[in-house]
Amino acid sequence: MRLDVLIPTFNRAASLARTLDSLQSARVPAGMKVTVTVINNNCTDGTEALVASRMHNDERIRHVFERQQGRSPALNAGVAATSGDLVGMIDDDEEVDATWYEVIWQAFSDSSLDFIGGPYIPRWASPPPRWLPKEYGGVVGWVDGGDREVPYDRTYDGVLMGGNAVIRRRVMQQVGPYATSLGRKGHRLLSGEDRDYYYRLLNAGAKGRYLPRLVIYHHIPAERCTKSYFRRWLFWHGVSLGMSGSHEDFSGPKLLRVPRWRFKSAARGLLLAVKKLVRPIDPARAFAEELLAWELAGALYGANVVRQQSSESAPAR
Repeated sequence: MRLDVLIPTFNRAASLARTLDSLQSARVPAGMKVTVTVINNNCTDGTEALVASRMHNDERIRHVFERQQGRSPALNAGVAATSGDLVGMIDDDEEVDATWYEVIWQAFSDSSLDFIGGPYIPRWASPPPRWLPKEYGGVVGWVDGGDREVPYDRTYDGVLMGGNAVIRRRVMQQVGPYATSLGRKGHRLLSGEDRDYYYRLLNAGAKGRYLPRLVIYHHIPAERCTKSYFRRWLFWHGVSLGMSGSHEDFSGPKLLRVPRWRFKSAARGLLLAVKKLVRPIDPARAFAEELLAWELAGALYGANVVRQQSSESAPAR
């Protein structure tokens, strides 16, 4: 069993060092060959020197440079530069559990399984605020699908997140590359590439499972635990949805190219915001409702401005 672990990175040399430490110290089962490839996405902070020093001491470490900015192009470059049976993906601000490789080995002993994912256990730089809604934990990389092993399918409450995922290469070759129009680009908080890829896996008939034992630890800096960050993230998430307009949760009758049910949800949130002026409301619930309006604003912008600009700039055929 050959596993290629891909780490797209952009100017996070300090946290990347912790990520590599965890991957180099985790237990590797006999019979599994592991390669760790760092995809340098135009880093200027010493990342290249860090990876070079690790490569000198560990033949499993590789370095790939990708000039096109964005997480999706970086992942695509990493997939193209490797050849293992399995492709694992984690982020540069995470650490894997010591059993991570062992769980992968056990899971893919089932030849019918095509992809797996697991929880992101947060390591908070500061205590999470009371207003942080648990259902929006994914904004800061706090993912908890529960303590039971369940299939990834149409009933799963969430998607396969690319910060803790392993997919068979033959399935990725069938599904195709990550959408380069989606995903974070430097400091621009576009998203949606994982959601898009997850639905493409399902549409291809791939079989996946959520494994609570496939644990990574995600460092969450204090600057992400602010309402302004959440509002900005939800706005850009809405932009991502509006740009593609093809996700299953973007279906149904539309108004201004956005599903009408999103307007109803946002209106409910604004009504709650008015009510909280006259009576106390749980802060997490109130903020969760407010975020629906920010997501709607982003979806409108993505569907009616960004998509229009993209179509106008597309070359004529």
